[in-house]
Amino acid sequence: MAALFLAYAVGKAVFAAESRLGFPGGPVVSAAEHESYARDVMDVATAQWSAAASGLLAACLAVATVTRPGRRVPRPLMLLVLVGMLLAGGSGALIMAVDGFVGIGVGWQWYHGLVGLVAIGLLLETIRSYAKSTRRAPA
Repeated sequence: MAALFLAYAVGKAVFAAESRLGFPGGPVVSAAEHESYARDVMDVATAQWSAAASGLLAACLAVATVTRPGRRVPRPLMLLVLVGMLLAGGSGALIMAVDGFVGIGVGWQWYHGLVGLVAIGLLLETIRSYAKSTRRAPA
């Protein structure tokens, strides 16, 4: 999971450096969409740098679930954060999967859909694994 989030962060950083919307290997963002986003939402580079930072943070959280310092975080708090990560990352992965296999107009292809399904599976497994490994044995 950490490697997947790091790849996301690097891709977003590349696009931020170029002030481009999107993700390397993903759907092409039209010039009109780019202009509209920059005018109505926020500076494109700022948005992409923010996305890169969120990917880096998510990678750190994934690593924290399997390291001693991460295990010191209170279990309910870590599970809450992991569920938040599932909702945020999983929603994007679900859009990739649905668009890749059904087509909702975003432009993701079938192989992006597979990546989306793998990402959802890895997010769920990260939560399951952390919950299982931090469960206290009955007294």
